[in-house]
Amino acid sequence: MLAIGFGHGGQAADPAAQPAATKDLILPGEVFSLGGKTAFVFTPAGSPAPAGTRPWILYSPTLPAYPDKAEQWMHEQFLAAGIAVAGIDTGESYGSPAAVTAAEALHAEMLRRGYAARPAVLGRSRGGLWASAWAIAHPELTAGVGGIYPVYDWRTYPGLEKAAPAYGLAPDALLARAAELCPIERIDVAANAGVPFCIIHGDVDTVVPLEPNSRRLKRRYEALGKGDLVTLIVPPGQGHSFWEGFFTCQELVDFLIERARAGAR
Repeated sequence: MLAIGFGHGGQAADPAAQPAATKDLILPGEVFSLGGKTAFVFTPAGSPAPAGTRPWILYSPTLPAYPDKAEQWMHEQFLAAGIAVAGIDTGESYGSPAAVTAAEALHAEMLRRGYAARPAVLGRSRGGLWASAWAIAHPELTAGVGGIYPVYDWRTYPGLEKAAPAYGLAPDALLARAAELCPIERIDVAANAGVPFCIIHGDVDTVVPLEPNSRRLKRRYEALGKGDLVTLIVPPGQGHSFWEGFFTCQELVDFLIERARAGAR
């Protein structure tokens, strides 16, 4: 489904200043340009809740191929529950400060549209870097974080050589600043703020290994006495795949619906 949108705020923009955004969407929604980047929103049917109380999920990675058909059932459940889903395409930015800045612009636009200040956040695969970076930068604006085989350490995926350009640094310089810029090294910020996580991650994932990513996040929370805030679902024998159990995980869907609603109260 090809969606064609207008500029910021749904108003027709000057084509020379901000061309119309286009994106293939798996469900009916709106595509729009925001700060020169393509953004989307899936909007639930029916009368909207009062301004400021409309629940939503901040999705990542918003790339030309994502969200994809594998996720369709999950997004349908969100919409049926009255919850919007929105994301902004920052390219392969791997949770960099530039990615957070773009998400801040999307967040401001969603507030302008009447959505709640505290969305739930969902990160699939490398989208975990975006999701965790948001939760660390803005724990006060994060109702909860869901993950599908998420990356939390760019040293494991995509690796220093690929991550470094997104951060505007040479690989050795990025490594030297890992304590500052790698989400897993700063996840204590989210833990101390009480941000809950629900993650599904297979135990034979060789693309995004379980141990240094999701398992380590849970251990970091446990070390701070916050382990009960992290639900880690580990389906045995599953890797980094399109196994439908990743995308029809009722516990994850229920968590995101509950947290999005909590963020709108």
